[in-house]
Amino acid sequence: MINVNSLGFLSQFCFGLKDNFKKIYQNSNFYEKKISKTFKNNFQYKPSPYLLSSIIKYQNKKYRIEDFAVDSIWQNKMSTKDYEKLNNFFWFFSLDLKSSKETTQSVIKNWVKKNSKYNKDSWEFDITSKRIIAWLSNHQLTYQDSNKEYRLMFDHMIQKQTNHLLSEIKSSNEFENKLIGCSAIILTGLAYKNEKNYLENGLSILKNIIKSSIDNQGFTKSRNINQLVFYLKYFIIIREWYKESQNIIPEYIDQTIFYLGSSYSFIWKNIGSDVFFNGNYHSTNNDFDQYLKRFGYTFKNDENELGGYAILKNKKMVLAMDVGSSPSKDFSKDYQYGALSFEIFSNQKKLITNSGYFSDKKNKLNKLCRSTALHSTLVVEDFSSCSSIRVKNNILINKGLKVTKKNIVFKKNYWKITGSHDGYFKKFGVIHEREVEFHPEQNKFIGNDKILRKNLNKKIKFDIRFHLDPNVKVMKTQDNKSILIELEDEGWKFSCHNLDINIDNSLYFGNKNSYKDNQNIFISGMNKENKQIIKWEIIKL
Repeated sequence: MINVNSLGFLSQFCFGLKDNFKKIYQNSNFYEKKISKTFKNNFQYKPSPYLLSSIIKYQNKKYRIEDFAVDSIWQNKMSTKDYEKLNNFFWFFSLDLKSSKETTQSVIKNWVKKNSKYNKDSWEFDITSKRIIAWLSNHQLTYQDSNKEYRLMFDHMIQKQTNHLLSEIKSSNEFENKLIGCSAIILTGLAYKNEKNYLENGLSILKNIIKSSIDNQGFTKSRNINQLVFYLKYFIIIREWYKESQNIIPEYIDQTIFYLGSSYSFIWKNIGSDVFFNGNYHSTNNDFDQYLKRFGYTFKNDENELGGYAILKNKKMVLAMDVGSSPSKDFSKDYQYGALSFEIFSNQKKLITNSGYFSDKKNKLNKLCRSTALHSTLVVEDFSSCSSIRVKNNILINKGLKVTKKNIVFKKNYWKITGSHDGYFKKFGVIHEREVEFHPEQNKFIGNDKILRKNLNKKIKFDIRFHLDPNVKVMKTQDNKSILIELEDEGWKFSCHNLDINIDNSLYFGNKNSYKDNQNIFISGMNKENKQIIKWEIIKL
């Protein structure tokens, strides 16, 4: 009988064998000949670099190429991060156009001398995609006024790298990298108009990305807000390339932008602040809003639920809740286990928050920030509502959850969001049902968290946490029945009369790849009933 461990070992062995064969093939003369089949086409459409201002952090100060040690730039030892930045050439966008074209082109020539053949480091998929975009978009320095020999070399290397992307893109598991690679292939097809193979292949890949990773409502299947914004940025860039090159824009690109934009409006524009669900943290979306305005894009969405999120708001208050099931394993690399967690904004300040996301996959804090305990929701026996498995550098869902019984009521004087999930059912026989009400005239939130069980074979411990922004101040009242919350110039009171409430320390990941100490209010107890209701209130003083 073959056990699970034997199958796992066999799977790893086969994967390793396949990976080794691929490395041998890519370093062979066969692969070199395959990707070297290029055409003597002229670089015709020259894209404007400002079209990329939604993804490039332009600096007020521009550098001259002469400021860099161009003769030794490829010999210096550096960190992996710096190596990637150097080899993707996005630093070209920081160059002053008064820089020497001859010197800039010599940097490219030196890179080609060292990297004309494929190698796994400098030709890594994401790096190569960005390099193609950077070389073509900075044509005023990288191509203009060059001699015939250089132009032939440049055209050949652009096409050769694009051939490599076409060879690799199907095996890429990262949808973000796939979209960047697809964008680079499409740009090459637009820039070298006579070679339609790139354009046709790029558009075919783009259709597949739309079909496989965007749902029917126009939200990314990962339910990841950062990824949604990323997709919208690149689809708009592709559309602007089409428009500027005077090519007919495919209808499905316009359609996809419309739906992605509608989702963006729902999750950001309608609030004007970031909600910390499923891989999200403080963003620079205000800059992106300016980009959209400059290019004439306007999006609207008046729905109360989309992408597994419910958002109710008026001029002063926002109530947002995660009412979506967990994504499938393939789309879960940034998913956080915070089903039915919620956030409250008062006058654009967060009263109740989730803890945010530490996106660096190599840091142990990435795994920690996924924990259900780092969200404003219920935790059973200190376990998260989903279990995970590590695959290469990513943490993916092993066992997910399903949200049911969703109900949203939105009236002028009464709001309510209801939902339940089965994340604790298999391990503990528990269904968690949550109902959050808001009474606008009283500025009062009422919560009912229900623990539903059929079998009472043993007592189980539960906690319900309410995380707070690091700047919020809290103090327990003398009767130990309430907690006072100071939110800048506002005062709020949290109470739960039937159970113990306390204040605990935790970590806040609201800013990208950094953390701060913060506090959370938590209700703690032991469950020994088939149906236990934990009622709590948050009221403005």
